[in-house]
Parts: sequence; structure tokens; C-alpha cells
Amino acid sequence: MGILEKISEIEKEIARTQKNKATEYHLGLLKAKLAKYRAQLIEGPKTAGTKGEGFDVMKSGDARVAMIGFPSVGKSTLLNKVTKTHSESASYEFTTLTCIPGVIEYNGSNIQLLDLPGIIEGAAAGKGRGRQVIAVARTADMILMMLDATKGEIQKELLTKELEAVGIRLNRRKPNIYFKAKKGGGLSITATCALSHLNDKLINLILHEYKIFNGELLFREDATADDLIDIIVGNRIYMRCIYCFNKIDCVSMEEVDRLARQPDSVVTCCELDLNMDGLLEAIWEYLALVRVFTKKRGSPPDFEDGIILRRGATIEHVVHAIHRQLLSSFKYAVIWGASAKHSPQRVGLSHLICHDDVVQIIKK
Repeated sequence: MGILEKISEIEKEIARTQKNKATEYHLGLLKAKLAKYRAQLIEGPKTAGTKGEGFDVMKSGDARVAMIGFPSVGKSTLLNKVTKTHSESASYEFTTLTCIPGVIEYNGSNIQLLDLPGIIEGAAAGKGRGRQVIAVARTADMILMMLDATKGEIQKELLTKELEAVGIRLNRRKPNIYFKAKKGGGLSITATCALSHLNDKLINLILHEYKIFNGELLFREDATADDLIDIIVGNRIYMRCIYCFNKIDCVSMEEVDRLARQPDSVVTCCELDLNMDGLLEAIWEYLALVRVFTKKRGSPPDFEDGIILRRGATIEHVVHAIHRQLLSSFKYAVIWGASAKHSPQRVGLSHLICHDDVVQIIKK
């Protein structure tokens, strides 16, 4: 029996098993086995052979956004509208057969947008070049999930399921669980809060499935069996995602209003240029980018060429972005903008910056 057949059998077993106190250990074990087989499926056979054809796209710009969606939902049309790149778009499915990169120029930043081929149900198992598409998505900073507004939320559920199967967790944070495998000493399981979904027996069953008999485990939140498996496997990616419902000109105003109120959702019509500014603003917000302007002593600020950094960056990050060797001769910085208590304010390396701040670096 191959890996795909084993995965299918376990999924059927989970579906037909009732969820109650008596079956929680059995379900926990099945979930652990399922995660293990899926990891083997992603890694592929370990034997040497011919290298498969992938989408080799160099990462460039300040951030990378991967567009994922079923065929003919408007991915190529969006790329043509918001970038200077041309991607073939037509009314038939699978118009795009390879990865086409474009660059969004917004707020002085260059955001790389990847137009990936449409994926189909079963992509996680390798159907329709699904593995290559998902492998590129794992390298992105954010996922833009293109959906057909006329199909409701069916596509959203199917795509989320495919990405979950390969270890991509959308709009979720990493579980607050500390785990360290050791060579001896047995298992040490502690929790700083009450665990309503797990107990020592279930935790031991899951760890033993992964051949872990010695280690330290600390729960800082009420976690589930799936959260524990994600921490043990260790290759999960937690990523922000925008659900973009396209073709809103084909549905009623009531349906548009309902879709727009869904969490992490944006409604657009790429063909008629409806709400394209709102989509770009949402991409900027979800990527958590900030722009900083520099100023020379005795000169006005340079508003033409800003420095693009991540939210939570400090003056030290600004200094590194200007020049790596500038840090050794740094004395202090003078800052104007939202992060300053009074303008101008003299600050050190640990000062947090805000969007559109103006920074002047003073050297020793």
C-alpha cells in the first residue's frame, strides 16, 4: 500500500469515528500518523533520481506575495492590472502554466507578486503540478487567495484544506508550546494552564508515534492534539492570508456585502477595476511594512527614496539598511514623526520607528 492509499485510509477512519472522550486517544494517534505520512509525501522519495521541474523564481523586492487559486478566477488579470508584467489571460482554464513574477510599486516599496498556475483539488498529493505551486507558496511572506465570488466560500474551504495538508497555517499564530527532545531522562510534561483537549496519556501516545521517549514539553496555552503535532513536526509555516473575492459584478449587492464582512476578506472586480486600491492597501497592511525617510544635516528630507522595513523595526535596522559599517560610528539619531514624543527627538538604537518617520543619523 502506497503513501497516498495510507493517507486516504486514515482520513476515512477519522471521518467515520465519532468524536467523544472514549475515542480521543484513537483520533490523536490517527492524526499523528496522518501528519507523518503527509510529511513523507511532501519530502518525496529519498532515492537519487532525475531532478523534477519546478518554478525557479529569484526572490526580489521588499516582500513576496504568492497568488493561489483555482483556474480562471482572475489571477493573471490582477497581475496585469497592478504590475507592469503581462500574463496571458483568457476565458478558458489553465491559461497560466508556469510561475510569472510581477512587481507592485506601492508606497515606495517593490512587492513581488507571483502569478502561480491554478491548482485543483488534490494538489497536496501532487495533482496538476500542485506540489510545485505549494512549494513556491511556502517561500512567500503572504498568500493572496483568489476566489470566485459566484462560488461563495466553497473554494476558500477547499484551498485552505489543501494548504493545511502541506503544513501551511493561514492567519494563525504558532502554538505557545516549548518542546525539546533529549537523549535520556524520560519525558517531562508541564503546563502553566489547564489543558481541556489533552492529557498525559494522549500526549505520550502522540510522542511515542514519533519515536520520542525523552524530552521536555511545556504548554503555555490550552492546546489541541493538532497543535502538539505541529510543534513536534516542526516544519509548519504560519502565514498571513488575504481572501480576495473576484468577479463581484456577477453577484448581488447583498452577497458582496456578506463576503466583504468576512474576516481577512477583500472584494474586487479586476476586469472593471473595482476596489483595487483597497486590495493594495490590505496587502501593505498584512505584510506589516513601514517606510522611513532619511535626512542629511542642514538639508531637507529625501522624500523620493524611502527605506522599507518591517513593523517593529528600530533605529538599528535603519542604520543597517543605510550601510552595514555605519553602526560602528553611530552616535545617536534625530527623529521626526509619529514615533517621536516631541519633534525632533534625540533617540538611540532601540527606538521603535513608525510609518513615514524622518530619521537623521549623527556619527561620532
